[in-house]
Amino acid sequence: MSDENKHDQPNLPLHEKEEQPLKNQKDSRITNTESSPEKSKKKSSWKSGIIGGLVGGLVVAALGGGYLAATDDGINTNTSTGMVDKDTGEVVTTNVSVDVTSDVTEAVAKVEDAVVSVVNMQSQSSNGFGGAFETDESMQEEGSLETAGEGSGVIYKKDNDTAYVVTNNHVIDGSDAIEVILKDGTKVEAELIGTDIWTDLAVLSIPSEKVTTVATFGDSDALKVGEPSIAIGSPLGTNFASSVTQGIISAKNRSVETDITGDGVVDWEVTALQTDAAINPGNSGGALINIAGQVIGINSMKISSDTVEGMGFAIPSNDVVSIINQLEANGEVVRPVLGISLLDLSEISEQQQETVLKLPEDVTSGVVVAEVQPDSAAEVAGLEQYDVIVKFNGKEVTDSISLRKEIYASELGKEIEVEYYRNGELQKTTVTMTASEPTL
Repeated sequence: MSDENKHDQPNLPLHEKEEQPLKNQKDSRITNTESSPEKSKKKSSWKSGIIGGLVGGLVVAALGGGYLAATDDGINTNTSTGMVDKDTGEVVTTNVSVDVTSDVTEAVAKVEDAVVSVVNMQSQSSNGFGGAFETDESMQEEGSLETAGEGSGVIYKKDNDTAYVVTNNHVIDGSDAIEVILKDGTKVEAELIGTDIWTDLAVLSIPSEKVTTVATFGDSDALKVGEPSIAIGSPLGTNFASSVTQGIISAKNRSVETDITGDGVVDWEVTALQTDAAINPGNSGGALINIAGQVIGINSMKISSDTVEGMGFAIPSNDVVSIINQLEANGEVVRPVLGISLLDLSEISEQQQETVLKLPEDVTSGVVVAEVQPDSAAEVAGLEQYDVIVKFNGKEVTDSISLRKEIYASELGKEIEVEYYRNGELQKTTVTMTASEPTL
């Protein structure tokens, strides 16, 4: 993910151009042919010379009176020497301007004012020795909030005096204050409405007084691989705000492994759009738009490697809309949980699988219950430590990522059948999905 914060990881530190033809451009070609008939009579040769001289003079005059022509503004135009001021002899630019309009420029114009920079402000200690000699009074006097990271955001809603901005969770993670910078440079203080670590999304609110444009969301499910995609954001921070890059949709429904908890272990797979539009640190939270100027994704990640180019990822707009509506309403996304901590079976040695878990040899994948939370859905259903879950709601469980996806896709209050091994025997139980705050 982006470098706005520490969560650009592990090999995803965040989230070429196709030139568009100019409209109405004409192709002008000039072809010249010459014919020189021979003179058969000697007595007419002098006449031919005179006539030839006259014709040559007329041709030169027609081409610009000696090849160099003075324009109305005192500029001499010469196809060999370029545009030259007739008085000074200096080379100058032409006063002819080209008004370039394309599908891309029109798409960008629709949404660019709704794309903002998001600044993560955190308290910083200005004294040495880790602030060991600071007092509460000195800290209050300094009030030292400094920029800890920068990213992008998209204004998607305006409601009376309030406007709402969607960005990435990792852009604002750990912030003590958040600042939003509009396209015209106006800085406003933002309030955090809610975040969701699993989808890496966050919603902010800002005063709507200076907001002139609100982005609209397109249907990410209707996208076609190969269609144009345009990224807008603040790569490398606010110095490059409102940067635009163009590419295509490289793939849909990519499963991208991420480290949510920051412990260096992959614990989630994000379903994302893949694009080759340039996405750099600072683009996180910005808009990926289609040729109609609709937001089809929120730029979030990129593969960072010297051997990799043009592999950026965005959270699909259909997922974004579902999450931001929940964040606005509740400040969080309420998901069902089992109430257990997990270990992939692959992390357990073969000896322990045989002696502790007592698994049959043909069981090679699943999830081991490391701990059961008191009063959780798992405890009520009778699950215990060292049970090995192999099926959830009829779906094969291969690892903790696949189990989490099935759990989070379940409905609250729904009864789910779980298959698991205990002491080498395959057993079943029914779990009623509830929402709470256990580990999972």
